Amino acid sequence: MKKGVLVILFSVFFGNTMSVMAQTEPEDIAMVTDEYKDSFFESLKQKGIENYDKAIVSLQKCIKLKPNDAVAYFELGKNYLALKDYKNAQDSFEKATQLDPKNKWFWLGIYDVSFETKNYNLAIETIQRIILFDEEYKDDLISIYMITNQYDKALVAINEMNDKFGKSSDREIYKNQIMSQGKYQNAEIGNLIDQIKKNPKEESNYVNLIFLYSKGEETDKAIDVAKQLAKEIPTSDWAQVSLFKGYLDANQADKAIKAMNVILSSAKIDSKIKHRTLNEFLIYVNKNPQYAPDLEKAISYFDNDKEIDVAKEIGKFYHSKNQFENAIKYYEKDLKSNSDTDRETNLLLLEAYTQAKQFEPMTKRAMYMIEVYPSQPQFYYYAGLGNNQLKQFKNAKTVLEMGLDYVVDDIKLESNFNIQLGEAYNGLGDAKKKEEYFLKANELLKKKK
Repeated sequence: MKKGVLVILFSVFFGNTMSVMAQTEPEDIAMVTDEYKDSFFESLKQKGIENYDKAIVSLQKCIKLKPNDAVAYFELGKNYLALKDYKNAQDSFEKATQLDPKNKWFWLGIYDVSFETKNYNLAIETIQRIILFDEEYKDDLISIYMITNQYDKALVAINEMNDKFGKSSDREIYKNQIMSQGKYQNAEIGNLIDQIKKNPKEESNYVNLIFLYSKGEETDKAIDVAKQLAKEIPTSDWAQVSLFKGYLDANQADKAIKAMNVILSSAKIDSKIKHRTLNEFLIYVNKNPQYAPDLEKAISYFDNDKEIDVAKEIGKFYHSKNQFENAIKYYEKDLKSNSDTDRETNLLLLEAYTQAKQFEPMTKRAMYMIEVYPSQPQFYYYAGLGNNQLKQFKNAKTVLEMGLDYVVDDIKLESNFNIQLGEAYNGLGDAKKKEEYFLKANELLKKKK
C-alpha cells in the first residue's frame, strides 16, 4: 500500500516547491512580486530547519500579497501538519484544492491529515477524488477498507485492481484475510469463474478456485475445475489431478501412477486433494494388489504430514476388509515412522495380530506396552492371550491376574479376562480353577445381555 510510504513521498514530491509551482501557469509565476518571492523562499528555509512557526508567518505574508495562490496554501498546510495542528492543516489544504481542484498533490495533503487523525470517512472520500487523477491510488482505498472492516468493498476493489494492473503481494495478503471469512467465498468463487472465462490460460485462477472448493469440502467441484485446467494447461501440476482420475478409470495403471506421483510430490497441490488421490489409488490397489509397491512409495510422500496419519488409516482400511496381514504391515510402518507407543495404533495392531494368529509378535508387543501403560488392562489381556496360545500358561496366569485388577466398568473385557484365566488354569492342569473362571465369564456375559 502507498500509505505506508506516504510521508516519504510528501517529502520527495513537496520538498522542492518549484516542482509544485511548475504546475501553475508560467505567466502567474512571472507576476509574483519580489516581496512575495522573498517571503516564500524564507518559508522554505525555515521549514528546512524545522522552524515551522516562522515558516507559517512567512507564508501568511505570501497569502496577504497573493490571496488566491494555491501553492502558498499548500505549503502552509504542510507546516501546520508538521506541527500536528491538524485543523489548520486541513483548512489550508482544502483552500488549495478549492483554488486548484485538479492538482492531486493538494488532495493528497487532505488525505494525509485524514489518515493521521484516523478520520477514515474523510480519507475514503478524498482518495476517491485522487483516483480520478491516478487510479493506482485505489490500493490506498483498499487499505482503508481493510482498516475499517469494509471487506465487501475491499474485495471488489482488489479484483478490479488485479484485473487492470495484475496481482500484488499486498492485495493477495488482504484477499487471503478476507477469504478466511466464509461469507465472502461465494463472491470470490463467482469472480474466479469469470476470470477463467476471460483468461483461460491463467493457471492461478484455477488453483484458487480449486482451493476454495476444497476448503468448502466440495471436492467434486474441485476435481471438475482440475479437469478444465487439464484441458487448457495440460502441463500444470493441478492438471494431473484430472488426468490421474481418467487414467485410473480407464485402467491405465502406469499412467495413473505417474500422474499420482506428480500430485503427491507437488508443493502447489492442496493436501485434501492429495489424500483423496491416495485413497482412490488404495481402493484400486485393493482390487489390483500387484501395484502394492507403488502404494508403498505413495505413502512415503506423507511421512511428514501432521494432519492425517496416513499409514494408520491405510492399516484401518485393510483391517475393515479383514486383510489383517496388510493391516499389520501398515500399523507397524506407522509405529516406526511416528510414536512407537501410540495407544490406539498398538491396540489396533494387537487385534490384527490376534486375527492373523501371529501370537509371538503379539505377546512381545503387549508385554512392551504394559511397561509403557502399566494401568491399561487391554495390554495385559493381549499378553495373557498370547502366552496362552504359545502354551506359556504360567506367564499367562500371572499377567492376566495382574491386569484384571485394572478392569473397571467393562463387562466384555472382564469376561474375556476370565475366559483366558480359565484357559491358563486348564493348561496348568487345574480343572477346578478352570471351571470357576469359565462360570464367572458366563455370568458376566449374561449381565451384558
